[in-house]
Amino acid sequence: MSWSAAQYVRFEAERNRPIHDLLARIPMTNVRRGIDIGCGPGNSTELLQARFPSAELSGIDSSADMIAAACKRLPAVHFAVEDIADWHDPGRFDLILANAALQWVPDHATLLPALIGRLAPGGSLAVQIPDNLDEPAHQLMRDVAAEGPWAATLAGAGAAHANRHSPDWYHRALYGRVAGVDIWRTVYYHQLAGGPGAIVEWFKGTGLRPFLDRLDDVQQTAFLERYGARIATAYPAFADGMVLFPFPRLFIVATRGT
Repeated sequence: MSWSAAQYVRFEAERNRPIHDLLARIPMTNVRRGIDIGCGPGNSTELLQARFPSAELSGIDSSADMIAAACKRLPAVHFAVEDIADWHDPGRFDLILANAALQWVPDHATLLPALIGRLAPGGSLAVQIPDNLDEPAHQLMRDVAAEGPWAATLAGAGAAHANRHSPDWYHRALYGRVAGVDIWRTVYYHQLAGGPGAIVEWFKGTGLRPFLDRLDDVQQTAFLERYGARIATAYPAFADGMVLFPFPRLFIVATRGT
C-alpha cells in the first residue's frame, strides 16, 4: 500500500493521545534497548524517546516515505524500511512498541509469540490496535466499495483491515507465554475542525488506503465524493463546523518473565 507521512501527521495530536496512554502503562522504568515497529513518520518513536531518554532506540516501517520522515524528525535514531511480517532481528529488546501497526500484519497467532521471543527477560511488548471496524466510518467504506462501479476492482480490498481480534482472543494467545498481560479498550472522542470532511481526510492517511490504492485518479475522486456524502450524514457537524469523531482502540502490554 502507498502511505503519505504528510497526510498521516495532519492529525498528529489526536493520533498521539493513545501512544501517551500506552507508554504510561509499560511497567519497566529502565529500557536499554527498544524498537518501534511500524513506526510511521516517527511520532511514536519520538514519544518513546521522551519516555525512555537513555534507551538505544530503532524503528522499522514498510513505507519509504514514512521512514524518510522519521529520519528527518529523529536523525540520531536508526530507522530502516522493513515489513513487520519479514522482520527477523533476534533481539533481545527491553521494549517492542507496535502502535497502530499490527492491524496491517496477518497471522497474529504466529506473530505475537515471535515478538515475545525477541524480548529480553522482563521486557514488554506494547501494542495499540484500532478497534473501529464496526464504526460507521469503516462500515461506509465497505458499503461504498461494494455498491459503486468499482465493486469488482475493490472486491476483497477490505480484507486488509481484517487482521485484528477480540480482547479475549489476545488474552488467550498470550496467556502462559508471558508473566503478565494488561489489556484495555478506550474510546477517544476527537473534536475535529473542518466538519465531516476532516474524517475523510483522517482515513485518507490510513483506513482508506486499501481502497484508494486500487483506483485511478478519476475513480478515487468519485469514491471519495460518495464516501464523504455518507460520512456527512453519519457524523453531522456542529454549528461551528466541528465534528465529534469516536475512535475505539485496543491496548495490550505483555511482559515477559525474568
